[in-house]
Amino acid sequence: MATEANETEQLMLDAVDKFLVKIKPQVHQLEADDEYPEDIVEQMKEMGLFGAVIDPQYGGLGLPVSTYAKIVEKIACVWMSLTGVFNSHLIMAMSVQRFGTEEQKNKWLPLFASGEIRGALALTEANCGTDLQAVKTAATLDGDSYIINGSKTWITNSLHGSCFALLVKTDPSTTPAHKGMSLFIAPKGKGFVMGNKLKKLGYKGIDTAEFFLENYRLPKENLIGLEEGHGLQHALGALALGRINVAARGIGVASAALNDSIAYSQERKTFGKPICQHQSIQIYLADMATRVEAARLLVQSAATAFDRGERCDMEAGMAKLFATEAAMSNSAEALRIHGAYGYSTEFNVERYYRDAPLLAIGEGTNELQRIIIAKQLIEQNPL
Repeated sequence: MATEANETEQLMLDAVDKFLVKIKPQVHQLEADDEYPEDIVEQMKEMGLFGAVIDPQYGGLGLPVSTYAKIVEKIACVWMSLTGVFNSHLIMAMSVQRFGTEEQKNKWLPLFASGEIRGALALTEANCGTDLQAVKTAATLDGDSYIINGSKTWITNSLHGSCFALLVKTDPSTTPAHKGMSLFIAPKGKGFVMGNKLKKLGYKGIDTAEFFLENYRLPKENLIGLEEGHGLQHALGALALGRINVAARGIGVASAALNDSIAYSQERKTFGKPICQHQSIQIYLADMATRVEAARLLVQSAATAFDRGERCDMEAGMAKLFATEAAMSNSAEALRIHGAYGYSTEFNVERYYRDAPLLAIGEGTNELQRIIIAKQLIEQNPL
């Protein structure tokens, strides 16, 4: 069984490599133009990436998260934005797969797996990101449906996607607040009003926007799990996958910065020799490579725990924290190694430098990850 799984993984990784060789020449211009990569997204659909971790009985590939993380790393090494297109979608799908009823799984997961319906997890609002219990979007039961009013922002895939795992308050008066929160499967429809596409420092190409819900109506059957009050737990349960993904993206960006620096340092000469022979550059390269390898081990540890069905918020938090900080450090050091060329838009290094900060913020800030890690350490080691 292990050999078969390894062969399946290698076949998938080989297919991803071929796909990346084909699209790599397009990336620089698409990113510069902030253009949504329609053709590339269609190729990702054909590869089955929108169903990567969805169970095969619902039409997905059923890949272990340990394999999925390797795919994400490879793609992020070429263009980090692409990983957001299917990761945000799969977080939505995971909320249904892990917490939905069998009827909900049978109805929605095949559509998610094929990429026919694409979307994201919709949590963030103008005045709450990390503090999700502060969401204001509210759902009121009206007969056999809910009427929802509110807004969401910084939602990936919101322009080109058509369905969202929507976090709302179904009982705003409940204390603690999370007991009054619920998660819905929310396709676009009447009362779902798109707002502006947000302008960003990096993470170009992929659409990130806001939307408004104005007497937006959803049937009761779209409440994930069909029971109110579990929305925050459902969202956080799905986010464990998201944090492993963001960590893998961090490795991809950190690896790209390292690879470009290794190549450039052998080509660029100062004082009569390649700069890779200068001790100061060697120290940079050694530290960058060590960060990549350490981050990769942390991500695989978290992914393996997820695959075993274990609670892994601490492991995912550690992986996300370390790998994304590695992306931040490596992209900054790559900029130094490249000198003025690193500051030029003709080279990819400045893109890594712009993309990395999002990873330290998205799917829970790195400050929040430190708090999660510390709380778990105390909980697991009581006196």
